[in-house]
Amino acid sequence: MSPINPATLLRQLRWRYATKKFDPSRKIPPENWRALEEVMVLSPSSYGLQPWKFIVVNDPATREQLVPVSWGQRQVAEASHLVVIAIKKHLTAADVDAHIQRAATVRGVPAGSLASYRTLMIRDLIEGPRSLTVNFWAANQAYIALGNLLTSAALLGIDTCPLEGFEPPQYDQILGLAPRGLAATVACALGYRAADDKYATASKVRFAAHEVLEHI
Repeated sequence: MSPINPATLLRQLRWRYATKKFDPSRKIPPENWRALEEVMVLSPSSYGLQPWKFIVVNDPATREQLVPVSWGQRQVAEASHLVVIAIKKHLTAADVDAHIQRAATVRGVPAGSLASYRTLMIRDLIEGPRSLTVNFWAANQAYIALGNLLTSAALLGIDTCPLEGFEPPQYDQILGLAPRGLAATVACALGYRAADDKYATASKVRFAAHEVLEHI
């Protein structure tokens, strides 16, 4: 397996930007979308717990409903695909046990051999002080997945726009998330930039490396 070279990686990251206007006539090819769905599945998370659900909103009418509660951002409706990353609210021991059982199955080991790992997670997230803020912890994991999706899409030449500018309670209602114990946290529109999106040619604004990087 040959990794991509540094020049390719940096070229694609310089190419990507938060796309403000998508071309609604251009759709992501099925094979590329399948790869991006696998990217979401493969996203890392603390403890490997994956406290999320990726909601791919395909229905055009539903996406139009989301526009007014997305600060009027048309990317929600006009991009090829829309993903809403929702967290699992108020994790319980059952969530930990599901992860332990999955790990045991995938790795071919007895679940009992992972007992100390289970105890660590329970004491930290379910019974410990962090249990009081576990939803914030889960939201942090959602942003890890978002970053993974943005970079992977860029490497495939697919445009993205990460979206925090929306009303989460309204998303939860429209998408029927609350009864499932889920809460919309962040979203991402994916597709291809419109030819007249003025932001496509705008210079990328970043602080100089010496201002954000330290070697100690």
